[in-house]
Amino acid sequence: MNGSEAFEATIGEYLKVRANTDEKFAEEMKKEGKSVHECCNYILNMVKKSGCCGFDDDEIFSLAVHYYDEDITDKALLKEIRGSVVVNHKVELKEEDKESIEEQAKKDYYQECMRKQREANHPKPKKKVEVQTPDLFGGLS
Repeated sequence: MNGSEAFEATIGEYLKVRANTDEKFAEEMKKEGKSVHECCNYILNMVKKSGCCGFDDDEIFSLAVHYYDEDITDKALLKEIRGSVVVNHKVELKEEDKESIEEQAKKDYYQECMRKQREANHPKPKKKVEVQTPDLFGGLS
């Protein structure tokens, strides 16, 4: 699951919990034309518009609620944004993803060991420092 999928899943889960505890909000979520995907686009556009890079969970969740509470007339705030999203919640990896990551880590570790071994067997030559001494006539030799 990439960052955007994790972000959408986190927002969707929050909205479900909120709808289960708030009847009025549950009705807002039933509005036609609203979706979690579009909600996430709205959040990302609002984040971009703010110019800030880090947000508290409550700030992001309040943007999600705002998306459902209000009729968004500025369609530019609903457009897709390409970028990466970092979610500070646990992301579950599939077994094949875990195996792939483990295999790549083993390869990286092997390459690092080989590099260290090559450096140990072939140390870099020390730079020769040339010392100039003055001669009797004021020149350097």
